[in-house]
Amino acid sequence: FGNINRKLRKEAKKKGISRKPKKDIGVPNSAPFKEEALREAELQNHIFSILLIHCTVNNWTSQMACTLVQVIEESDVIVEVLDARDPLGCCCPQPEETVLKHEGKKKLLFILNKIDLVPKENVEKWFRYLEAECPTFLFKASMQKRNLMTPYTQGINAVLDHSRAASCFGRDCLLQTLTDLADKKDAETMLKVGVVCFPNVGKSSIINSLKEIRVCHVGVQRGVTRCKQELHITKRVKMIDSPGIVAAPSNPGVAMALRSLQVEEKEESPLEAVRTLLKQCNQQHVRNITAHDIKTGDLKRGFLQKGGVPNTELAAMTFLSDWTGPKLSYHSRAPEHQGLPSYLTDAIVTELRSDLNLDIVRKGNENFIEQIRTVLIFCGLEIKQSVHVFRCAISPNLASSISFNSRGPTTGVLNVSELSTGFPRFLKVLEST
Repeated sequence: FGNINRKLRKEAKKKGISRKPKKDIGVPNSAPFKEEALREAELQNHIFSILLIHCTVNNWTSQMACTLVQVIEESDVIVEVLDARDPLGCCCPQPEETVLKHEGKKKLLFILNKIDLVPKENVEKWFRYLEAECPTFLFKASMQKRNLMTPYTQGINAVLDHSRAASCFGRDCLLQTLTDLADKKDAETMLKVGVVCFPNVGKSSIINSLKEIRVCHVGVQRGVTRCKQELHITKRVKMIDSPGIVAAPSNPGVAMALRSLQVEEKEESPLEAVRTLLKQCNQQHVRNITAHDIKTGDLKRGFLQKGGVPNTELAAMTFLSDWTGPKLSYHSRAPEHQGLPSYLTDAIVTELRSDLNLDIVRKGNENFIEQIRTVLIFCGLEIKQSVHVFRCAISPNLASSISFNSRGPTTGVLNVSELSTGFPRFLKVLEST
């Protein structure tokens, strides 16, 4: 065998094939600058991993911004979905101004989604505020369990689901308005409705509710919708699902923390984001949370480490997930004084309301508000203020909901070149290391 191996080595040497490199044994203990060499190698690996994350996020956000511009260009009606817990923070002036200044005279509509997560009084105030700017529809999306591959169940196998998640409100009013707009177009053309909003606001859930079937992927994590998707709602109405609006790096840290954007892009730790959020909340509600409640909650969820020490990092991540999802009840206070943005005038507001049957819109929203039922908690028992059991939207009580100060509209990115401004903020991470 020795001769055979020797022959193979000679042939490999003639062909230019190098031998297997020796394993790196690392820095010897006798080296005079071992600690500095190890520290430098660790820093290089850390910088490489951060650069890789930054390049991946930057490519993804650039694609999302380009797709959003395509959706605005192709659509006849733009529907901006707003989270009822922070409607003003979900408003984005850049796509709104682009739609209103477009030569094709596109329509702009607001959908106030997730209104079952905020108190009824707060919903009414925000509805009056938004209605003065643009036609607004109240909506509560449902969780569709049936997809295109699930067959229809009939007869005795059919199950009626009247749970809170399966109930949808506001569908008839919105669908009737879109159908009326489609009827005013040519008979051969369909009405294209583009749905835009920031991530985790519920645009895909609204499309599923209108279609009454799960055709769009939904989830709590940001960026579930990665590409443009066209869906036929009726014979005359087509909706275009788009990725979320990219928040500009120039936004203040508080606005980014409210949407958990910096944490998901690895630019801020979860603990810092939670501290920023709690500073904006009503301090009276924050003081009511005692250390015993926090430790009990950590024990139930398994967040305690050895010695009974809470895992603050994991608890902060869970808090941000609950903040984005439906588990935490919070709301923002509506502004007392009404003021139109700089790109909106009274003439534009009147033009947006034209071709709409405002009586149907107003009546549908009023009926929806009447269906909202408040749940009061007294001695651990739920006392419902409505005698109707089915087809009622449940909203939290105003006293039990956390209130916070909204930071105003969030700036979005439509031009890809604006994303380069986020690189100096990325360099701060390297400077801190």
